[in-house]
Amino acid sequence: MILEDFFKRIETQYSQQLPFVVYRKPNKTVVKAMLQDSDDLFFTSEFNEKGFVFSPFDDIEGTILMPTEHSETIRLENFKVSGEADTISKEYIANDIAEAQHIQLVNNGIKAIKKGAFEKVVLSRIEKVTIENEKPISIFIKLLNEYLSAFVYCWYHPKVGLWLGATPETLVKIEGDRFSIMALAGTQVYKGSLDVEWQDKEIQEQKYVTDFVVDSLKPSAESIKISETNTVKAGNLLHLKTMISAQLKPSANLKEVVLAIHPTPAVCGLPKQATKDFILKEENYNRQFYTGFLGELNIETSTSPRAGRRNIENRAYTVNKKSTQLYVNLRCMQLKGKNAFIYVGGGITENSNAEKEWEETVAKSLVIKSVL
Repeated sequence: MILEDFFKRIETQYSQQLPFVVYRKPNKTVVKAMLQDSDDLFFTSEFNEKGFVFSPFDDIEGTILMPTEHSETIRLENFKVSGEADTISKEYIANDIAEAQHIQLVNNGIKAIKKGAFEKVVLSRIEKVTIENEKPISIFIKLLNEYLSAFVYCWYHPKVGLWLGATPETLVKIEGDRFSIMALAGTQVYKGSLDVEWQDKEIQEQKYVTDFVVDSLKPSAESIKISETNTVKAGNLLHLKTMISAQLKPSANLKEVVLAIHPTPAVCGLPKQATKDFILKEENYNRQFYTGFLGELNIETSTSPRAGRRNIENRAYTVNKKSTQLYVNLRCMQLKGKNAFIYVGGGITENSNAEKEWEETVAKSLVIKSVL
């Protein structure tokens, strides 16, 4: 499908107030869309359906499903980026009240850590921005151009809302019985080089996430492997990333894995329940789908056979496997009319500095503001 027809189909879907999701996976050129045939609201509780899921931060049972059986899937091959990607040159105008509130929130978190309530907590805020461009598809295209290495999406349901984002973090990828999980934590502003020094605070924050994921997976997985930790770039920011791969035990299932790891210490804290309770009590706003997850669920993919292997008719064959690729909903916003609500946060440990944590949320907000 050509570019103009592809996006026109999505705009028509939006004008008819019918659900859709359009997205591109990290470092890919294919843009996919699912167009639901009614405004019905579907949910999944067992994660054994096929489709696209959109899940909130604090209620996995509220995971919304866009089923393949009730949707048309369209593709745009070889989307070409126009202009320079992954660059940001925007100024930020500080909001004194928002700054003071976030600093107080962070200090409350640090106090709770020092009292032994938990080891790490992720605290966030919401920022309201007035926008001139109310067309979600044009904003989505800007995100595609800006963030090649992110999972870029635009998701809409008339009964829920309109969300866009460019997230750098994978929650889990599963193909057959093999899966991988990304542990992403630590943040600093990109200044032209990946060769940077990390402070003990960021290194410890990253270790919390990695250790939590590995420990949580043990009941469901075997042959667990942990990669080296590397510095990666996402927009104007740098993060520490570790990849964890494993094989599902025969008795395990996808829901079991998701329940074990979501929400991770990268978006919630450690221990999970204590920090989740603190977040819901202290943040004074509803995260909704921010720090939830989204992505393809049980989509069939075809893989080529190994070299030299043929079927009995001596013809090449393919193997179909179910593939699930879920991403953490970070660097995102919700659109309501002329307002964009931007969600940003950061990990807090005993060694955190509240003023620096505020500055980190400012840097993260520019990821989205650069396209508004």
